Amino acid sequence: MGDSQAVRYVIATIAGMLMLFLGVFAPAQATLVPPPMQSLRADLHRMVVRFPASSAVEVMDLATGYHIGYNAAAVMPAASTIKVPVMVEVFAQLEAGRFQLDRRVTLLESDKDYGSGELCDAPVGSTYTVDELLDKMIDISDNTATNMLIRLVGLRNINRMMNHLGLDQTHLRGYVRTDTWSVRQSLESSPADMVHLLALMAKRELVDDWSSNEMISILEGDQINTLLPEPLPQGIAIAHKTGSFFDTLNDVGIVYGDDPYVIAVMTTHLPSLDMGRAFIRSLSLVAYQQESRMAAWRSLVGVAAFNETSGVTSPDLRYWHSGGAESNGGN
Repeated sequence: MGDSQAVRYVIATIAGMLMLFLGVFAPAQATLVPPPMQSLRADLHRMVVRFPASSAVEVMDLATGYHIGYNAAAVMPAASTIKVPVMVEVFAQLEAGRFQLDRRVTLLESDKDYGSGELCDAPVGSTYTVDELLDKMIDISDNTATNMLIRLVGLRNINRMMNHLGLDQTHLRGYVRTDTWSVRQSLESSPADMVHLLALMAKRELVDDWSSNEMISILEGDQINTLLPEPLPQGIAIAHKTGSFFDTLNDVGIVYGDDPYVIAVMTTHLPSLDMGRAFIRSLSLVAYQQESRMAAWRSLVGVAAFNETSGVTSPDLRYWHSGGAESNGGN
């Protein structure tokens, strides 16, 4: 650390302690940004402006509420990250008592999409429980399972819930149809929206405590771990959802490191998917490194740690990862 950087760090530390002493510490509005978040802001700016494609990113430190982004409110093709809002509405209706996890849903021909998953090859008339559809929608990104759940809870209800939660850039305009170009406009969101949604989940404020726990457990079972999780140290829990088209790569998630944080990275118009993978991995590593510094900064200024740090919290974790209930007549 250079002399000037050390001086800034000391000044930030003293100022932070003073604000705490006066009882006016308000991270989201404070003009003084912690040094690790300042460094993260500079890193994100440098990486995004040099990237030869459209990209948007936001990172939120869960303990303090500080968030740093670049193009964070930009409307981007959501791809399969839109399945997180679908899951949220399913749990909202479960909480309201409209159906139970063991409710069986019948596969229709109109549900099928061959872009991702295995249920597209199942016979029409096969039935699956809601919990199995949730598991397949998130963990193997099954588009047909997604369409079955959209049909169950209603497209309008999903959009109404996202609007109620303040997700202004998140729109599900139709079923998942990957064989048409319009899917890019049918499934839209932004890093800011996804970070807001996942932060509510991490704080156990999304639907209710039980629902938040269950959704985190499902997201921890995502089997596509080549983007945000790839550069993280072994053993770091991450609850996340990826999304991709032929020129689009996204990953959004909650990372349970020394200082838990939420991160959303969206890219599109990629010259190659390999370039997108390298970009998201690099951003993930930088965010993890700076968030680790945030843990040290918090200790210095006396900010309490995020109170949900264990990552794997649901007693039903093994249930979700074992695939839930069995199908009747499916694969």
